[in-house]
Amino acid sequence: MPTKGEKYFVYILQSQNGGWYYTGYTTDVQTRLEDHNRGASRSTRRRRPWKIVHVEEYEKKRDALRREREIKRMKSRAYIRALIKETENFGA
Repeated sequence: MPTKGEKYFVYILQSQNGGWYYTGYTTDVQTRLEDHNRGASRSTRRRRPWKIVHVEEYEKKRDALRREREIKRMKSRAYIRALIKETENFGA
């Protein structure tokens, strides 16, 4: 259970070959990535290993869930790649 003041994160993972993306939300991005790479998630088990390519932070769980749904509804590789590019440019 999240503690008061805990942050929520929406993340995008990319498969090793770069052909697949997965979007989710969590309170601990690194632990969640480890779960995905360990095979704990049925939806990502077959395309391991995964790497984190985009992360967004939210104060409220409902905002993170809303954003996760928004990204998943886009279903456009161009949209996902644009988000990833933003992350890369932000870190530069």
